[in-house]
Amino acid sequence: MNIDNIAPPPAQAGSVIKPHVLSHGTLECYDIERSRRFYEEFLGLECVHHASRGLSVRCGLKFHIVCLEVGERLKPVSVFNHWGLDVATPADVDAAWEAARALQEKHGIRQVLSVKSQHGVYSFYLEDLDHNWWEIQHYDGFQHDDVFAAGDRHSMADRPSQRRLRQDLDTTRTN
Repeated sequence: MNIDNIAPPPAQAGSVIKPHVLSHGTLECYDIERSRRFYEEFLGLECVHHASRGLSVRCGLKFHIVCLEVGERLKPVSVFNHWGLDVATPADVDAAWEAARALQEKHGIRQVLSVKSQHGVYSFYLEDLDHNWWEIQHYDGFQHDDVFAAGDRHSMADRPSQRRLRQDLDTTRTN
């Protein structure tokens, strides 16, 4: 791809950086080999071991996650810091939830939360062996397009309190 011919979207006209794609994010793991098995065998993601302690993970589109092996220096994150995977139907969410429960020990899954309909999706969250959170969800459409097409629907004054956020996202264990 020749990036010289890519014009930034009009929304970037006043920005300092003029990116053409959000290319990657980063997460940490204890053991890259064990994490790779979870990403490939359970989550169904494509992986390449691109650096001695680095693994690139992707699922379509032009975005990937760099998984860095940091061993015991790993910093666990909360469920509010999660990665989302969309599946085709609500039944696929249910099947993934059942599989997460059944394969929890095999893949080192720490928590599998309840399936719920919330924030416009049918989903559940799981905490993997490296304390990373994943939301397995069904959305009727392509959420990425719909969220941005709708534009701003709230102001900063509409923000809920931290207590309300925790109540809205019940993180009660189901395992």
